Amino acid sequence: MTSTMERSKGRETLIFCLGILLIGCLIQLAGHLRGDRLVFPGVGEILRAFFRLLSEGETYRKIWVTLRHLLQVMLLSSALGIAVGLAEGLSDFVRTLLKPLMIMLRSIPMVVMVVVIMVLTKYDRVPLIASSLFLLPLISEAASEGCRRIEPELIDVYRLNSAFSLRILARVHLPLMAGYLRQAYVNAVGMGLKLVVSTEYLVQTRDSLGKAVHSSSYFNEYQDIYAYALIMIVLVLLVSAIPSALGKLRKMAERRRYVET
Repeated sequence: MTSTMERSKGRETLIFCLGILLIGCLIQLAGHLRGDRLVFPGVGEILRAFFRLLSEGETYRKIWVTLRHLLQVMLLSSALGIAVGLAEGLSDFVRTLLKPLMIMLRSIPMVVMVVVIMVLTKYDRVPLIASSLFLLPLISEAASEGCRRIEPELIDVYRLNSAFSLRILARVHLPLMAGYLRQAYVNAVGMGLKLVVSTEYLVQTRDSLGKAVHSSSYFNEYQDIYAYALIMIVLVLLVSAIPSALGKLRKMAERRRYVET
């Protein structure tokens, strides 16, 4: 059983590496067809820029600024999304009332949303507000579906003992909704990073990855743009693995408590 799983993971890793190689081949092909090595530099040049950026302390400062924005976005969108999702899950009226708003947030172009928010607030708040609003429907839908899937018998049990409260939310609803929320977070974290970088680019947030990409394009340093793209791919893979890792740790802790009892 273990050897089969290991072979499956090894095969998946190999295919993933082949996918990365395919991206490099496509960049090389695009450069050959376009005949423009400035816009489509060679893979070797991109990799040299990638390792050069990783050796510079300023790069990690930019990564930290972007990751800090991502953390703030996830906290705000989680608080709003779970609250809205619970309201939608517990009330058909609220679900129907907020449905047009959720459709609008899913459909509105990001540039339009960013421009509107830029008019309403300070530029340094735009990445937080815009990215949180774009992630709100994703998390609220997961929370709403998880709430609606809770067995009615379990709801009746806690209603016999007490009314709905934060304690009931933490001990009953959130654990039973965890599976839906975990999957939503796997998608939301990666999407959130892309949204944060895009909004940083649009509003020129100081010392961020978005600002770094803009500066590289302004000075025609396209090898650095691709290198930053590689850095962001690595960050997306790392942060997207966090929800799954936390879920596994939670299951291990539950098994340990079960064995001890």
